[in-house]
Amino acid sequence: MTPSWRKPAGVLLIIALIGLWSAIIVSASGVVGGWAWWLQLPFYLIAGIVWIVPMKPLLLWMETGRWR
Repeated sequence: MTPSWRKPAGVLLIIALIGLWSAIIVSASGVVGGWAWWLQLPFYLIAGIVWIVPMKPLLLWMETGRWR
């Protein structure tokens, strides 16, 4: 069986997406840092979970070559 190029490309894309998402959240930390802790808590909880949503189609593509 010939190894697929999609898996290494997908891993690099996942790393790039995590880095991009982290940069976006860190750039917002100056504003969010001025909020009360009870407002920061849901922001960081949601921001910590939302990045997972685009991973399902990407992982499916890595395995099968299809987006859906």
